[in-house]
Amino acid sequence: MIVFSPYPSPTSSVLHSSSNIFHTHIALSSILNPIGDGSLIFKRRTRAYRFLVLFSAHSNPKIVKSNRRSRYALPGNGFQDEFAEVSDIDAKRKRSKLQGRFGGSSRKQPQKSQSRVLSSFPVDKELGGRIGKQTLDKNIAGSYHHTSNRKESVSSVDVRKEKLNMRKIFKNKYPRLFEEIDLDEKWLPLIDYLSTYGLKESHFIQMYERHMPSLQINICSAQERLEYLISVGVKQRDVKRILMRQPQILEYTVENNLKSHVAFLTSLGIPNSRIGQIIAAAPSLFSYSVENSLKPTVRYLVEEVGIKEKDLGKVVQLSPQILVQRIDISWNTRYIFLSKEIGASRDSMVKMVTKHPQLLHYSIDDGLLPRINFLRSIGMRNADILKVITSLTQVLSLSLEDNLKPKYLYLINELSNEVHSLTKYPMYLSLSLDQRIRPRHKFLVSLKKAPKGPFPLSSLVPTDENFCERWAGTSLDKYLAFRQRLLLKKFANKYEKKY
Repeated sequence: MIVFSPYPSPTSSVLHSSSNIFHTHIALSSILNPIGDGSLIFKRRTRAYRFLVLFSAHSNPKIVKSNRRSRYALPGNGFQDEFAEVSDIDAKRKRSKLQGRFGGSSRKQPQKSQSRVLSSFPVDKELGGRIGKQTLDKNIAGSYHHTSNRKESVSSVDVRKEKLNMRKIFKNKYPRLFEEIDLDEKWLPLIDYLSTYGLKESHFIQMYERHMPSLQINICSAQERLEYLISVGVKQRDVKRILMRQPQILEYTVENNLKSHVAFLTSLGIPNSRIGQIIAAAPSLFSYSVENSLKPTVRYLVEEVGIKEKDLGKVVQLSPQILVQRIDISWNTRYIFLSKEIGASRDSMVKMVTKHPQLLHYSIDDGLLPRINFLRSIGMRNADILKVITSLTQVLSLSLEDNLKPKYLYLINELSNEVHSLTKYPMYLSLSLDQRIRPRHKFLVSLKKAPKGPFPLSSLVPTDENFCERWAGTSLDKYLAFRQRLLLKKFANKYEKKY
């Protein structure tokens, strides 16, 4: 039977893609000759139509969409056979499901009717082959999909088990971290590595609170950066202190950050042996840009403050923090204060900063002013105070109650000296009362070599060897034994008073 369809066939149909045999723009007058045998004659139209020609062995075939299933039709079959038995079709459907369930090929053999149809036209065999290949590919893909799902399911179970094991290890090893902080198990290798530098659970909590992303760093990256710092002179015992103050240092790359900052310090004339100490004292310098922050600070020290370039390395070694502070504000406020308070000149200020750059960190209200007032209270004039501070600027950092006042009282009551002697020997205020001043005074008194009148402060300046040779005239061991007994006696008296 021949079926003509005057409607344009959908371009998405499978049959359309196989060949132009089924879709041909023809004129009916060219197909049927105008003879009187009962054939139909159609006039040629101006618009060409596409006709779908199908041959079927059945008397009543139905054309259905390829993606549509009838009640009893099998998947992938574009034809519905009305003569098929229901029981036969159900049996075939069950076999198809079983084959699909156990990974077998779900490709079906064409029915006899289909075979006859396909064999009646040469191109149908090619088309059927393509349809069968597509069906096979889909079934193979489906089978692989189910297999991969099973593999993914097994692997996901393994991942969950591994996470549970890691969490258990984490909880047993770091119970405090597990309770106080929502830590990821992925951080465990890094925490184990940092523990080798002496960090405890409390330290990790501080790091978490200060800068949580530092604990998310890959262990290999962290190891590379810390090992580089150690290679340039940072002591292993200082790593913990560095991480507590600047945990962000774990994020700084070696090539783009650490090396450039170390090279900058070297350019200031700082010897390699001191690089590690500077990093440990001011690890935050790595968070400042070399070009936009550190170098402008150095230029200000030279051009505005007046520090000589040859002294820059010394200044930075004495106070590495000077590189990471607002030097312009620190300098101007303290220079204005000291010039008004005690008449300090610019040259005096430059000398102070060169000898003791920590001056720029001291608070004016809580640091500078109380100590200046103390020196005034013991009878020193502004000129004397300026002389003492210029020669011994660190006097502004000494404790009033534990250092300056006890030394002043010992100077007056025990050494029989006057206040003006401090202008000649300001170093007296920087010496230890228990380790230097009192032992040497008592040792000379015990040897009856202490001069009458004011005790010579010059005897307190030289080293122990020079003191024993020049002033005591005895061996160093004898003096050290005397000092040890004196310290033990003082400790015993202090202990008795306490209890």
